[in-house]
Amino acid sequence: MRSPLETRRDTGQPEPRPWKPSAVAELTAARARLSRMLEGLPEDALTRQHSPLMSPIVWDVAHLANYEEQWLLRALGAPALTDSAFDALYDAFRHPRASRSQLPLLTPEQAFAYAARVREASLEWLQQLPEDSPAPLLRGGFVFGMVAQHEQQHLETLAATLQLMTSHEYRPAALARPRPARAAQHEVFLPGGPVRLGSDAPWAYDNERPAHSVHVPDFLLDSHPVTNGDFAVFVDSGGYTDSRWWDPQGFAWIQSQGIRHPLFWLPQQGGTWLRRRFGWVEPLPKDEPVQHVCWYEADAYARWAGKRLPTEAEWEKAATGSDGRPRVYPWGDAAPDAGHANLGGDTWGPSPIGGYPAGQSVDGVWGLLGDVWEWTSSTFDGYFGFKSFPYREYSEVFFGTEYRVLRGGAWASAPVAVRNSFRNWDYPIRRQIFAGFRCARDAR
Repeated sequence: MRSPLETRRDTGQPEPRPWKPSAVAELTAARARLSRMLEGLPEDALTRQHSPLMSPIVWDVAHLANYEEQWLLRALGAPALTDSAFDALYDAFRHPRASRSQLPLLTPEQAFAYAARVREASLEWLQQLPEDSPAPLLRGGFVFGMVAQHEQQHLETLAATLQLMTSHEYRPAALARPRPARAAQHEVFLPGGPVRLGSDAPWAYDNERPAHSVHVPDFLLDSHPVTNGDFAVFVDSGGYTDSRWWDPQGFAWIQSQGIRHPLFWLPQQGGTWLRRRFGWVEPLPKDEPVQHVCWYEADAYARWAGKRLPTEAEWEKAATGSDGRPRVYPWGDAAPDAGHANLGGDTWGPSPIGGYPAGQSVDGVWGLLGDVWEWTSSTFDGYFGFKSFPYREYSEVFFGTEYRVLRGGAWASAPVAVRNSFRNWDYPIRRQIFAGFRCARDAR
C-alpha cells in the first residue's frame, strides 16, 4: 500500500494522494467476487443455516449492504435508503450467528437488490466528496477502504460457510495453483533487534495503530508453513491422544469433541488420508500447508516437534525483514500480484509450499502472506497508544486473553486486506477458518 502523501511543488507541503480510483476499484472487485461465489446457488442454499458457527448466506449479503449504507452514506451525510430497523436486524453483535436463520430476513432477491441499490448510491455520493477532506473518516479515503476490506473479509467468511455446506454440492471453477518441485523445510535465523510493528497507512485498521518499535531477541523460524505431510506424521504417531503435547484446556476440549485429526480430513483408505475441499474429495496433498487446525492443534504440534509458535512480533519481524527497512509486504512495497502469493479466493485452496519465490522475505522466509492464516502464540490486545476508531466493536471489544492472533492471510483473503501489519484473531478452538501455522524456537 503506497503512502497517500506526495509533495506539493509550490509549497513543499504534503498533498493527499488521490484515493477515489482505489476506492472504486476495491469496492468493484469485492462485489464482482461476491457474484462469482454465489452464482448459481439455489435459494435454499442461500437461506439455510449450514452450521451454527456461520450465518445464512443471505444474512451476510444484506449485512454488507447495511454496513455500507451506514458508513458510506449516512455517516458521510447522504440520505438514508432504508429505515433503522435494518440496522438492528443486520447487527452482528445483537444477533448470534446460530440464531440468525430465525430472523425475518430479506429474501435473496430482496437482499441482492438492496446491495445493488446501496452500491449505486455510494458510488454516486463518492463523486461529490472532496479528495482532501480533513475529516477522520475521509482522510486518505479511510472509510471507503474500511468498507471494501469489510466486504472482502465477509467473502472469506462466506467461503468458510460454503466449505461447511453439505446440503448442496459446491464445486467452483478454481484457478490453477503452482506445482513447484519439492521445497525443503528448514529454519531461518532472524537476528534480534528492533522491529517496527503496526502501520499508520491510510487504510490500516485501528488495531494496527500506532506504528511503533519493540525489541525481539534472536530466534529461528520455519522457512515454510507446516504441511499436511508433516502434520500427518503427528496424527499417525498418536499426537491427538498424548496429553504431553497439549495445553490442558485444549486436550480436554479435543477429548470432549472426539477430535483426532484436522477438520475435513477423512479416515484413511488404503493407507492414504483424504480430505473434503468444497465439492471435491481427494487424496490429501502432502506438500500443501495444513489448514483447518485450531490454535490448540497448532500449539500441540509445535511442542511435539520440540518447537513453539512464534509471537506476533516475531512473525512481523520475519515479514518486515531483519535489515531494518520498513516494508508493507515481505517482498517490499509493491502490491501483491499472482506471482507473490496465493490470495483472492479464486484458487479455492492452498498451493504447495515453495510456489511463490517472488513472495519470500528478504531473509528467505517463504509464504508469509496467503495460502493459510498462521496462528501465533500471542493473545489479542491493543498496542500502546491504541485509540478505537471508528467504532469499538471492530477491535476493542475483543481485546483479552480469550483470543489468539493470526497473521498473514489465506488463499481466501483479498489483497486489500493483507499486509505485514494486518492482525486477525479468533478463539483457540476455531477450525473452520483457513488457518495453519509455522513453528519457531529460541536461538541458543
